Amino acid sequence: MSAVLRRLAGTAAVAAQAVLAPVPAAAVPDPRPSVSAQQQQPSVARLLTDLQRLYRQTEQATETYNATTEKLERQRAEVARLDGELARARLALRAQRLDAGRLARQQYQSGGGLGPYVRLLLAPDPQAALDEGHVIGELARERARAVARLAAAERRQDALARAARKALDTQLGLAARQKRQRDDVRTKLAGVERMLATLTPDQLAAVARLEEQGVAKAQRELTTAGALPAGRPATPPAAGPAAPAERAVRYALDQVGKPYAWGAAGPDAYDCSGLTSRAWAQAGVPVPRTSQEQWDRLGKVPLRRLRPGDLVVYFPEATHVAMYVGDGKVVQAPRPGGRVTVSPIAAHPILGAVRPAPGRPGPT
Repeated sequence: MSAVLRRLAGTAAVAAQAVLAPVPAAAVPDPRPSVSAQQQQPSVARLLTDLQRLYRQTEQATETYNATTEKLERQRAEVARLDGELARARLALRAQRLDAGRLARQQYQSGGGLGPYVRLLLAPDPQAALDEGHVIGELARERARAVARLAAAERRQDALARAARKALDTQLGLAARQKRQRDDVRTKLAGVERMLATLTPDQLAAVARLEEQGVAKAQRELTTAGALPAGRPATPPAAGPAAPAERAVRYALDQVGKPYAWGAAGPDAYDCSGLTSRAWAQAGVPVPRTSQEQWDRLGKVPLRRLRPGDLVVYFPEATHVAMYVGDGKVVQAPRPGGRVTVSPIAAHPILGAVRPAPGRPGPT
C-alpha cells in the first residue's frame, strides 16, 4: 500500500474502509448547515464524486485486466497442448518414414532388376511363382498402406505446426494486451493516489461522513421497499458438513481483514471478483473469474430471494461484485487501499444478483 493510502487507512474518520457509493447532495442531514458548512459541502460532494469515479475506473480496468489474464492462461495451456501433440506427431512421422524406407529397401533388394511378369516366365515352378506373387501383392498393399500412413502423418504434422504457430501468435497478442491493461490500471491507481495526496485529514473525514450517509440512505430505501429478503445473521455457518453456498460464505468471511490487491485471487490478498471466485472454488463450484463473466454466465436471482452465497453485482458495467452473507450485508474486497470487509448491501449501486450452483457454467 502506498504512503498516501496508508494515511487514508490510518485516518480515524475514514470509517474502517467504508465502500464508496454515489451520494446526492440531499443526503446531508438537517439541522440546516451553517454558512461555512454550506460553502464546504459542495466541495466535499465533488471530492466524493471524483473519488468514486476514480475508484470505479480503476476497478473497471482491473476487471478488464483479469479477463485478459484468464484468456492468456487458457491460451498458454492450448499452446502447451498443441506443442505436445506436435512433438508426438513428429515422432509418429519419423516412425512412418523409417517404415517406408525399410519397405523401399526390401522392394529394391527383391526386385533384382526384373519385372514380376518376366520373373514368372523364367521361374522353374510357375505355380510357386504365382503363389509368391500373391505374397508380393500383399507386400505391395502393405507398402501402399505405409505410404498412406506416411502421407497422413505428414499432413497431421503440418496442420499441428500451423495451429501451434497461430496459437502462439494469439498468446503473444494477449500478453501484449495484458501489459497495456496492467499499465492502464497502474495509471488509474496513480490518479487515485494523486487525488488523495491533495486532501487534508478534515477533508478525508468529511468525505467519509458523506459516504456513510449515502450508504445508510440507500440501505434504508432498499429495506423500506421490501427489496431484500428476511434478515439472516451475517455469521459463518457452524463447522461440519455444509452445502457449497455455506462453505463459500464461510471461506469468504474467513478472509475479512486481508488486503485488497488488484488482480489478486488469494490466499493473501484479493480483488472483488478474486474473492468471490476463490470462495466458490473452495466450495467445489468453479465460477468465472471476473465480475462481468459472473453476471453474464450465472443464473440471475431477484434481490428479494437472495440467499447467503449469492453474488451481488454492482454498476451498469458489472465492474464490482460481492457475496451476500445475510441480514442485508455482503462480504467484499472493496477497493485499492481497503481490506476485505462486511458491508451493507447498498454500498454501491446494485445491478442485480446471481447464484452459482453445481452444474452451471464455469470458466471456459
